Amino acid sequence: MPSPHALLDELRWRGLLAQHTDGLSDALSRGMVTGYVGFDPSAPSLHVGNLVPVMGLVHLQRSGHRPVFLAGGGTGMIGDPSGKSTERPLLSLDEIAANTDRIRRQLEHFVDASGKNGALVRNNAEWLAPLKAIEFLRDVGKHFTINVMMQKESVRARLEGGLSYTEFSYMLLQAYDYLQLYRRDGVTLQAGGNDQWGNITAGIELIRRTEGVEAHALTLTLLTTASGAKFGKTEAGAVWLDPERTSVYAFYQFWFNTDDRDVGKMLRYFTLLDRAEIEALDRATQERPEAREGQRALARDVTRRLHGAEALAAAEEVSTLLFGKGDARALSRQALELLATEIPTFDLNGGGELDTQAVINAVSREGDGLFKSRGEARRAVEQGGLYLNGDRLTPDRRALTDRDLLHGRFLLVRKGARSYALVRVSR
Repeated sequence: MPSPHALLDELRWRGLLAQHTDGLSDALSRGMVTGYVGFDPSAPSLHVGNLVPVMGLVHLQRSGHRPVFLAGGGTGMIGDPSGKSTERPLLSLDEIAANTDRIRRQLEHFVDASGKNGALVRNNAEWLAPLKAIEFLRDVGKHFTINVMMQKESVRARLEGGLSYTEFSYMLLQAYDYLQLYRRDGVTLQAGGNDQWGNITAGIELIRRTEGVEAHALTLTLLTTASGAKFGKTEAGAVWLDPERTSVYAFYQFWFNTDDRDVGKMLRYFTLLDRAEIEALDRATQERPEAREGQRALARDVTRRLHGAEALAAAEEVSTLLFGKGDARALSRQALELLATEIPTFDLNGGGELDTQAVINAVSREGDGLFKSRGEARRAVEQGGLYLNGDRLTPDRRALTDRDLLHGRFLLVRKGARSYALVRVSR
């Protein structure tokens, strides 16, 4: 087993460690500790901001301990008030169940479920849904005073604007989660963002009072960017882990576009590269910022872990093409499928004779076409500004054959230097 200080030392040099209970280091030295992080299923996907606590559990497992991911199927019916200025809209039971299932599948990309410290996934709806109000007040509520609860930051921050009793009770429910996970899985550590300290320590107190056992808290630094922008947000909105909400290409580009001032921090937070590798990339960013070596390493590491090696390769192919350096005929089928989510894509029935005019007609459409009209497209051909599969289209070229179709289905049309459209041909 690694050094008892391996986890805390690793989190500390990476800048992830915010605070922890005094006895945690000793607990880690005595043997395998089981620790958990909870996730709110208020959306059908986690976003990249959720990756900070995820990486906390990744490092927990790499240090020889067992991680538990808790999906808040029960608490999601209320919503955590921490860091929120208004009450969240309540979701239906079916929405919460569906979101929880999708989030569980995303989490499984980051940890290993096998071996003696294999990761566990739990859903607190299992014990919260059947819980009766009188039972909860008698067995849990009696251990907390209103005075103590009012001192918690998650409560105090909302008092002036109004805090419903529903949200006020969230702290007790989270404490009850910790108690149940201790009883079911031997969990004695809860981790979370540093805005969660008050809720976590409430669970520690409940376990101490009811079980007479020492439990621990570990909080992780909330990420901020050098520009002051909220991490994980773009002009298009949040960057999601679900490829149906944020494409693999857009996900890759989010990391690749990291500001030079932030890339060292991001490498420490979100990759498993070692200290020497990251420090070498720090030097490369300072000496050769135009090469973007740190950003490329960051984008490759995170994209591969979430979406897999094939999806990463496709994202890099698309990136190379769209930035003017790729060969259309060398694109993989997966890259073409991914490209269809990023550029205007048109369907063409190729049941009859296929020719260049049919392709021009397909991409010439008022509003969302590559060209506003067929006349504009013809002028582009005459001026040498229209390309098919990377080759300049000349006015005398008409016929197309199946050999012109990329992977038997696609035609890539380019206007000028970097304006693309994809045509999908059905037979």
